[in-house]
Amino acid sequence: MPFVSVVNLGCRVNRVESDRMTVDFARAGFGLVDEDEADLVVINTCAVTGEAEAKTRKAVRHAVNLPRKPYVVVTGCAVNLHPDSLAELSDRVVIEPMKTDVAARAADLLGFGETGACDGGLDSRELADLLGRSRLGVKIQDGCNNRCAYCIVWKARGPERSVPVDAVLEQVREAHAAGIPEVVLTGVNLGAYDGMGPDDNHVEIDELLDAILTETDIPHVRLSSIEPMDVSERLVRRMAAEPRRVAPFLHLPVQSGCTATLQRMGRPYSAEEFERTVARIREILPAASISGDLIVGFPGETEEEFEQTRAFVERVGFSRLHVFRYSARPGTIAAEMPDQVAPEVMADRSLAIRKLVERTARADAQARIGTTERAVVEYPGRGTLGSFHRVVLDNAPDLAVKSIVDVAIMYMDEEGVLHGRPVLDADE
Repeated sequence: MPFVSVVNLGCRVNRVESDRMTVDFARAGFGLVDEDEADLVVINTCAVTGEAEAKTRKAVRHAVNLPRKPYVVVTGCAVNLHPDSLAELSDRVVIEPMKTDVAARAADLLGFGETGACDGGLDSRELADLLGRSRLGVKIQDGCNNRCAYCIVWKARGPERSVPVDAVLEQVREAHAAGIPEVVLTGVNLGAYDGMGPDDNHVEIDELLDAILTETDIPHVRLSSIEPMDVSERLVRRMAAEPRRVAPFLHLPVQSGCTATLQRMGRPYSAEEFERTVARIREILPAASISGDLIVGFPGETEEEFEQTRAFVERVGFSRLHVFRYSARPGTIAAEMPDQVAPEVMADRSLAIRKLVERTARADAQARIGTTERAVVEYPGRGTLGSFHRVVLDNAPDLAVKSIVDVAIMYMDEEGVLHGRPVLDADE
């Protein structure tokens, strides 16, 4: 039996793809081990920033220099952009642009051929144990047609394309059969979903959600990151109609709270439009928590523009916010823009926003005390609420990991962590 290790770099879509490769290897009979024990290392690369691509090269060099001298199969975004520069790192580096072909390529390299052919392999619950997930990503879409000034992903991932509805439903049913209580619908541009339905009709994201809710028994569904302009009233109303099966959570990559900055970024909405979208979400789905991504220090961001963003973040009241310092990505429009912001200014702005979000996140969590939310138990006595806040499950140490339970939220401790009591007589 050959031994393989899968190393994931980058975004949540990469994570889903790496999970799928791991499943492919297990079903084909490979042993899954740590890097230093592997005959072959797979690296699913990232190239979203120059720093991410540098980490990719570092990861490849590290794998090449491991004592067992493994083959290193490299796939993912960095491969799609700069395959030659990675192949030049060693004659044991193998470029494989097709993630679905990685396991077969590994079998060829290791002479595992027919011995490793999939014969039905592991059952669903064994696969769930293998991945160690209580919440499992289901990839429904890839690629992006947007051309944001700071972004290289549209080049690395290619144009938008969607997984057919039947294939999505199959993935969801497989997760449910494995005992996984929550699936997370994931894509590079989730709101652009336009999959083919069983009658060759085009299905949008709200219709796909409806199909999952009506045609599968998965207990809980969560949407991953979705662009603000793609959050339709139909989608929010469908979420609100199933409060026990759909997480009251939306992650919206806002990127800036200043309209002038958003225009330079090439984002197709204003700060005011974003706030109106959030207001509509909260009107239809009052329990919704709003998460997001934000870039500080984009070229030309003045102190006044930053102050507009700071005030915007406070008004929106994010439950969490990923704050990134702008990183010039070669090959993007923004990398050539004038008025690049000094690193120390970006650091100060990042710290200011992070401190602000600590306060807004705490306020969002505090507002949930006295309510009941569903939670996925991810560790003994701990879970994740539909609103994506962590919760300690008091007096429930024996509640099974990978179970889903309604939780009456009782109080918040000094560290800002919610505590709740499982409502064990609720319908499962």
